[in-house]
Amino acid sequence: MSDSIFIGGGGPDYAQAQQLLLDKANRHGLIAGATGTGKTVTLQILAEGFSAAGVPVFLSDVKGDLSGLAASGTETFKLHDAFMKRANTIGLDLQYDAFPVTFWDLFGEQGHPIRATVAEMGPLLLSRLLELTDVQEGVMNVAFRVADEEGLPLLDLKDLQALLVWVGQNAKELSLRYGNVAASSVGAIQRQLLVIENQGGNELFGEPALDLADIIRTDTDGRGAINILAADKLMASPKLYATFLLWLLSELFEELPEVGNPDKPKLVFFFDEAHLLFDDAPKALVDKVEQVARLIRSKGVGVYFITQNPADVPDDVLGQLGNRVQHALRAFTAKDRKDLTKAAETYRENPAFDTAEAIQEVGTGEAVTSMLDAKGSPMIVERTLIRPPSSQLGPLDPALRAGMLKASPMAAKYDAKLDRESAFEMLRGRADKAAAEAEKAEAEEEAAEAELREFKKARRYDGGGTGRSTSRKTSNTVEGWGGAIADVVVKELKGTTGKRIVRGILGGLFKGR
Repeated sequence: MSDSIFIGGGGPDYAQAQQLLLDKANRHGLIAGATGTGKTVTLQILAEGFSAAGVPVFLSDVKGDLSGLAASGTETFKLHDAFMKRANTIGLDLQYDAFPVTFWDLFGEQGHPIRATVAEMGPLLLSRLLELTDVQEGVMNVAFRVADEEGLPLLDLKDLQALLVWVGQNAKELSLRYGNVAASSVGAIQRQLLVIENQGGNELFGEPALDLADIIRTDTDGRGAINILAADKLMASPKLYATFLLWLLSELFEELPEVGNPDKPKLVFFFDEAHLLFDDAPKALVDKVEQVARLIRSKGVGVYFITQNPADVPDDVLGQLGNRVQHALRAFTAKDRKDLTKAAETYRENPAFDTAEAIQEVGTGEAVTSMLDAKGSPMIVERTLIRPPSSQLGPLDPALRAGMLKASPMAAKYDAKLDRESAFEMLRGRADKAAAEAEKAEAEEEAAEAELREFKKARRYDGGGTGRSTSRKTSNTVEGWGGAIADVVVKELKGTTGKRIVRGILGGLFKGR
């Protein structure tokens, strides 16, 4: 098995061979270029190369074109002759082949459902997804803290919605413990949850949650599984798309053990439309991405950002992307020219040509590339003809895709959604119990009042003596004794029973159960 992935080469004006070294592949990478310049094909040939080397891949299919990885290219394809000509030019023995693909879809339509629990997503990413203010994010943190203390599992959106209702009902007491918990903030979060629910976000949250082992797999031939997330529909909710991929990246960072500098990555993660991750992102989130990108390579994970312009990626993150494929950029405006110059300056210069001019001149299927050498240093930038893919170029036939989904071992595990007891059911149970106890207390109070009325009524017919003085004395005695009993009963009703009813109404019985 090769220790590198062949990217491309060319003739006299191009690099003879550009290789991505597998032991440097976890140093991350960048695929950039304007629309229609060949980024998708570059992503496809990298996925093929990693899979052939036994490295699992996770990528998002934004345009629906990458599903063709599951089918072999054919000689009847209209670009076959052009592909073979390019293969001969760069010295590649092109062999058509299909690759082991698993299809995923947050909406469960074009792939197996892929889910996370609310607790796994956490308050930071949820606040980013919901576009909360700092004050609202603080309330979200309080809600998660309460869930931990009360033993309330947060699995899906209805769990979080029920918890927020409870937080709102107990806002006064919680404010004394955690700071101001305003009902207006709770209401704002609930409205944002409704928006996400209407966008289909409720499909993301729940169980069974994704098991990372199911994407870090190899097939019986030792080839890495290529996990394709259907993202064409998901792109209509860009915040949901970016938040999900960032969550997955964070989970890999949290769960995978340290491996140092492996001979090849354990997983390669492609983040298409990477600008969506950073657009209007708060500094705390950008810092988290930078931290994950810096440290996750020691877990054996390579992260490759795909975007139109390198300027879409913050400098602190861009500086960590060692392997780069830069397709054409167009400079129509002053800002475009500034971005072009900035992109060119990030490469190690080649005395044979001007980098900025080369980035403008390369055509579709061409690029300027710079890979890390054996010492981990960036090589000089080279003009490169990108190799043709071995798999089918373009989307997979829908009938074939449906058949693959049905036969996939992931179907039995993920297709049916689970709904075990969690915060929603537990809080509803507490509320039902509180209501039942309040109803019981009310019934007991009514019974006591009825008994008291009967007792007072019976006093009027106590069968007293015939003597005036005796009758008057006996009556006074009974009345005094009956009045004392009535005072005791009324006092008891106003005390214990009254408090139970009030606690039931205010939700105090939710605690300590």
